[in-house]
Amino acid sequence: MKRIITVALLVLWSIAASAQSVPALEQLKEDPRKAYGTDYPYGFKTEPITPSPRGYKPFYITGYARHGSRYYWNDRLYKQLDTLLLLAHQKNLLTDEGEEFYANFLDAKQELMTGISELTDLGWQQHQQISRTMYGRFPEVFRKGGNVLAISSLSGRCVMSMSAFCQELVQCNPKIEVREQSSRFTLDGVVPGDKENPAYREWPKAKPRYEANRSSFTYDNSLNDKIISRVFKSTEGLPGNISQIAGNLVSLYTSLPNIGHEGMMGDILTDEDIVRNWESSNLGSYSWVFGDQYKSVPILEDIIKKADAVLQGTSDRIADFRFGHDSYIGPLTVLMGLDGADLDPEDPYKVKEVYQNWKTCKASTIHMVFYRSRKAGQDILVKCLLNGYEVTLPVHTDNFPYYKWSDLRSFYLQKIGSVPKIPN
Repeated sequence: MKRIITVALLVLWSIAASAQSVPALEQLKEDPRKAYGTDYPYGFKTEPITPSPRGYKPFYITGYARHGSRYYWNDRLYKQLDTLLLLAHQKNLLTDEGEEFYANFLDAKQELMTGISELTDLGWQQHQQISRTMYGRFPEVFRKGGNVLAISSLSGRCVMSMSAFCQELVQCNPKIEVREQSSRFTLDGVVPGDKENPAYREWPKAKPRYEANRSSFTYDNSLNDKIISRVFKSTEGLPGNISQIAGNLVSLYTSLPNIGHEGMMGDILTDEDIVRNWESSNLGSYSWVFGDQYKSVPILEDIIKKADAVLQGTSDRIADFRFGHDSYIGPLTVLMGLDGADLDPEDPYKVKEVYQNWKTCKASTIHMVFYRSRKAGQDILVKCLLNGYEVTLPVHTDNFPYYKWSDLRSFYLQKIGSVPKIPN
């Protein structure tokens, strides 16, 4: 039995590796900003997609998207930095670089504090472009018009992301009828953990296997000292420890492209600094998305239920879209096993081969595209795109990137049914 499991895992590893033909560290050389992880702004470099199988055409799309680029999600970061930098300035503890950064921060402070949690212009544009790209790739789904349902969390940045996406879709074809909904009635399908969700359920945590071997991973802690020395002559008498202060500075730096303030920090931090620390930050991201995967079960159930309704003829929709947060699309990526994200390696150094945290970037998007044959009685096929790229799914196929929906549906329902229950 163990040998069968091992062989199966090796097959899945090989499939995942073939889908991610460019190793993570090589991708960082090509685009260092990917090291920003979940702060990475959606990248629009895409590859040509595989043509439809002979005799098939797409007829339905379902998906989940994270909101686009935004200001920091709460006021903690900006307030803590403001207090820290003001005190350091008053005590003459800032270096020349630190003083320059402080002046730049003060210039932007009012905007930052006003914009807390809100979508930026870039975030709006990201979802416009994602929508238009999707329309151009799958015109057969939308050409004749039809009904579309889009649901969102109650958060303003998600509502605005939904509106940007849907408005662009209607601009592409005014015959498309879109209903947008941000309501407690639909929370279970987009942010089920919201306490306002009337169907709220508790879900168990999962623990990735690599954590048992975390001590074998070598962490480079030199970055914190470098950052601190570039900003402060001393941190004596300042609030927070070295790790907290450096962490806030990194968080600000990686957020800057999302809010149009690149250059605010001068050379205090560089992309190369962030790249050198990426593998350890990616481990932390994997613990989070892997651990929370079960709380995205209701979203997967919603995807299956709505697809079933279309296939059974009880729904006339041509698409269903959901707009939420990284706290759901990241775990959903693991739950669905996109590109092997569910493979759960024991070796910490293998984690980067199955999950890269930039895949949960600002405006990250999962689209499942359904295909129907002109011939009666043929299988419904599905392919999945993550951020515009075709990805592997955790069932067998002889025709990647296309999978039989019946196989995929059975696999996911079985997986959902095996999730441990929390006693009442």
